[in-house]
Amino acid sequence: MGLNPRIPAWQGRRVWLVGASSGMGRAAASLLHARGAHVTVSARSAGALDDFVARHPGSSALALDVTDPAQVRAAAQQVLADGVPDLVCYCAGTYRALRATQFDLAAMLQHIEVNYTGALYLLDALLPALQDAARAGGRGHISLVSSVAGFRGLPQGLAYGPTKAALTHLAETLYLDLHPLGLGVSVIHPGFVDTPLTASNDFPMPALMAPEAAAQAMLRGWERGAFDIHFPRRFTLVLKTLRLLPYRWYFAAVRRFTGL
Repeated sequence: MGLNPRIPAWQGRRVWLVGASSGMGRAAASLLHARGAHVTVSARSAGALDDFVARHPGSSALALDVTDPAQVRAAAQQVLADGVPDLVCYCAGTYRALRATQFDLAAMLQHIEVNYTGALYLLDALLPALQDAARAGGRGHISLVSSVAGFRGLPQGLAYGPTKAALTHLAETLYLDLHPLGLGVSVIHPGFVDTPLTASNDFPMPALMAPEAAAQAMLRGWERGAFDIHFPRRFTLVLKTLRLLPYRWYFAAVRRFTGL
């Protein structure tokens, strides 16, 4: 049994995906469109958004930079002008492999701005309307794309991992506060997905998934009312188990499996 209200069908539902110019976000938007949802996609790349709309008649696009609160608020106002969306998914993100031995403050701060602070700007712009709609008997769902990299510290995850851990913690607290109002909240923990972000990795990526397979897993989780949507399970369940280990065993296991 899911922790959120189930979404049995997508026909006619309104969905806004922020960070949908490529990768999982774009794949999820395409699949939702195919299922009959009214899809709005946002990202910085206006060209990629225009291409999506051209390929998906009836969809709409709002270009924005998630690090600019004024742009996020203006886009939210446009979305809300047509009614409160049934689902909002924050899938914007940046990634660069980084270790403490090459500490780069600018990269650290950029990850915080894109991966975490942008989600706060979105929540600030949407939460009042979502709560008002819920109190009036409406429906709504907020979904944040985190990562298994946020479960525990990993080599090369110095900039990326902490921001994803923050998103997971944020989603957990949002759930506790908003579930009593009838709002759905979910957090998505993908493993390795073949996207432009992971293309720069120079190490083996176990259980690498195509974006389309990741999108199908996302929709299944939303449909079932899941809170923690993680995939592929043969990989994520191993990492969830590692999360339970004492630090002495955990650090030794990570060094053994990564060689770092």
